[in-house]
Amino acid sequence: MIILIEQKSKNLITFLNPYSYLLARQEKDLFEKFNIKIDGILLVKVLKLFGYKDIERESFDMTSLAPIVFKEAIEQNKTLYLIGTKPKIIDKAIENILKEFPALNIVGFRDGYIKENEREALYKSIKNLNPDIVICGMGTPLQEQFLVDLQETGWIGIGYTCGGFLHQTAGNIQYYPKWIDKHNIRWIYRIYDEPKLFKRYFWEYPKFFWYFIYDFLIYKTTKAKL
Repeated sequence: MIILIEQKSKNLITFLNPYSYLLARQEKDLFEKFNIKIDGILLVKVLKLFGYKDIERESFDMTSLAPIVFKEAIEQNKTLYLIGTKPKIIDKAIENILKEFPALNIVGFRDGYIKENEREALYKSIKNLNPDIVICGMGTPLQEQFLVDLQETGWIGIGYTCGGFLHQTAGNIQYYPKWIDKHNIRWIYRIYDEPKLFKRYFWEYPKFFWYFIYDFLIYKTTKAKL
């Protein structure tokens, strides 16, 4: 069961919500290389319902881990590289991040639309920059695969996936209105901002429940036999 993988000390961190859970269960070998955090209040509530009381929502956005990572990077004099979203949008995202965290040491960034013949040179370039932290927002499972491939070149920093964070930050450093965040209805605002997500929330999320229950029962049955 993908989200019940024993968490070890790993330098790569990713985040699961009901939609990415469906993708991750098809890529178990890939996700075993990550520390997995639970994103999305719905998945947190489902896990609590199934007995995982200590799990809390963690997401790479300004309502959760992003400001913590940025502030610690400043305090510890760590360097960052950010990759994801579209050309020009990434430029605006970096501009907004630096307005909020002007002391942040960003040694490089680029969009996430990488041609196959660019990959080797890009990995080499990032490795030579040797950032302490790489933040990658390409969507699951592309962002996870990118960080794993980068790590396999010999880069030894900490990698975070960030989903749509860079796209969101290009519009405003504080993407969610405070009342939206307070009432845990961020998904409604996401649909408002990106109508294409309607299918994800009203088709893929219901599918998640069936697969999760199936995976949970298989996990419990297998564990009982050991």
